[in-house]
Amino acid sequence: MSSHLNMSANTEIIKNDITSTDTSNAETSTDTSNAETSTDTSNAETSTDTSNAETSTDTSNAETSTDTSNAETNENKELSEAESQSTNSLNKVENSVVEKYDDEINIENSDSENLEKMILSTGIRVGTPVKTKSMSRYIVRANPEGLYILDISKTLYRIDVAAKFIGRTTISKVAITSAREYGKKPVEKFCEATGATPLLGRFMPGTFTNPSLPKYMEPEIVIVTDPQADQQAVIEATRAGVPVLAISNSDNVISKVDLVIPANNRGRKALATVYWLLAREVMKKQGKIKSDKEMKLTIDDFETKLVEEIV
Repeated sequence: MSSHLNMSANTEIIKNDITSTDTSNAETSTDTSNAETSTDTSNAETSTDTSNAETSTDTSNAETSTDTSNAETNENKELSEAESQSTNSLNKVENSVVEKYDDEINIENSDSENLEKMILSTGIRVGTPVKTKSMSRYIVRANPEGLYILDISKTLYRIDVAAKFIGRTTISKVAITSAREYGKKPVEKFCEATGATPLLGRFMPGTFTNPSLPKYMEPEIVIVTDPQADQQAVIEATRAGVPVLAISNSDNVISKVDLVIPANNRGRKALATVYWLLAREVMKKQGKIKSDKEMKLTIDDFETKLVEEIV
């Protein structure tokens, strides 16, 4: 009986131990579960924090990128505006320069046209009813009155060539003759303006060939107003080997002339115009004037005045 009671007591003790163990295991399991739950929660929180941090970082990077993009956009706009303003300024300057240049060209063209009309109005290209074979190449046509018309372009070109030739010579060694009355005043004015030597009126024979004469000279160039009227000067210059430049009309013989300036050498206004044009070009070659506008003398200054005009 006593043994039965001991066994019963032991059984209860074992049950109690099992129960206690189960309870302890249950608590341990609960604690473990709680720990795991806590760990999972912690991990979840950590993941959430990490995600939030990454999101925050991404947001920050996005904001930084946006700010950088905005800054670049503003800078590009400023540069574009500056370039636009600079381009507009340059265009305005260029347009201003072009307009000024166009105005100057238009003025020059207008002045050139007016000068050409004035030159043609002096009868510089009007020849005589007669033409020589040697002068045919300088004639373009005959007008209804039967007068031959000289090529004005060749006249102007030969004047320029003559001026270059004269410009390379000692000007005081350039002798200019005119037996024609209407040629005296133009020759005087030409010599005053350039420094050439005038030989007016009747040409004294031996002036270029006879050293014993008081007015003997050794010119480097001889310019004659008319190869026919100034024939003696042409002959002596040829003998002395001096180049001859001549204002020649349609009826002149130019076999002994080295450089022909085809023009009317009988008209009062025409002769004044030829010598005025020649003087202007020579003065430019001499450096006395730089442009046509600086020519202070006028064609009228070179023109021989009639008695009634003087009175």
